[in-house]
Amino acid sequence: MKRKLQVFVSSTFTDLIEERQAAVSAILKAGHIPAGMELFTAADRSQMDIIKNWIDESDVYMLILGGRYGSIEPITGKSYTELEYDYAVEKGKALFAVVITKDALEKKVKEHGTDFIELKEPKPLADFKDKVLSNMSSFSEDVKDIRLCVHESLSDFSANRKLKGWVSADEIIDTHDLAEEIKKLNEENRKLKSQIEIKDKKISSFTNDKDIELKEVYDTLSEIDITVPPEHAGSDASIDTNLLSVFVAYRRPLINGITNNIGMDSTTKYLYYTISPMLKVHGLMENEKVTGVKYRRYVITDKGAKLLAYVEKNKVKRAKEKKEVVEE
Repeated sequence: MKRKLQVFVSSTFTDLIEERQAAVSAILKAGHIPAGMELFTAADRSQMDIIKNWIDESDVYMLILGGRYGSIEPITGKSYTELEYDYAVEKGKALFAVVITKDALEKKVKEHGTDFIELKEPKPLADFKDKVLSNMSSFSEDVKDIRLCVHESLSDFSANRKLKGWVSADEIIDTHDLAEEIKKLNEENRKLKSQIEIKDKKISSFTNDKDIELKEVYDTLSEIDITVPPEHAGSDASIDTNLLSVFVAYRRPLINGITNNIGMDSTTKYLYYTISPMLKVHGLMENEKVTGVKYRRYVITDKGAKLLAYVEKNKVKRAKEKKEVVEE
């Protein structure tokens, strides 16, 4: 699914209108969502609280730093722009900054006057700039540099799977049937555990070394708790189950092979990056390089196929025993 990242754009207001518009245009052209900008002037604490909420809801924070320090918040003595930046850093937001060069600022002053440089708070501005340059940042001579920086930075952030972003509702895969099967398997698994505890004769059915080994893997996977997130559970809430039930429920795509190619959907990503590595630990899945392409593939091993056959065999056996009990 194609994610759209929400990017909060922060800057001083009247002196960077052109630069901010260039950033917004570049964000939209890259297929993402700009936020902030002209919506706020950051002039008081109440608006600062609103801005914090917007930063919380955004995936990426972008700062454009020019020659002005901005309005001062009286309690901290810092500008509202610096407070926004500090808050984004505190919250661990993905961020980048564009710093207008000295030559570009001097050109602005020659063309438009001293409104584009800081005359009252030069020292706090210099300290703020040093702070910004110590993190991810780049210099800008003109709006072309800003557009380029936005393009390069968002390309990098788009590859970060930790950033949630926004997706269109019609791209979300309906996993309701899988969720129902997981619930059904979870209930069957609980009944199976109860039957094993009550009937000692179940233990004697494992007559050879191979079955004993599969039984051990079966029991191990049954004890590994898994919480399937709502987006993969096909419901409004997560589903608590175990690794064995998930393995059986997703057996078809796992048997066919799960690749990490660029077009993989969210459920495939869940299987590839979360479930398959856990199964690999137990020798049930193997990660291999696909000849002639860049992506890799998880495929079920012979041991994994045998475990699935073992589950199916015991399912048939339990059904047969249940039928015999009813007939008696």
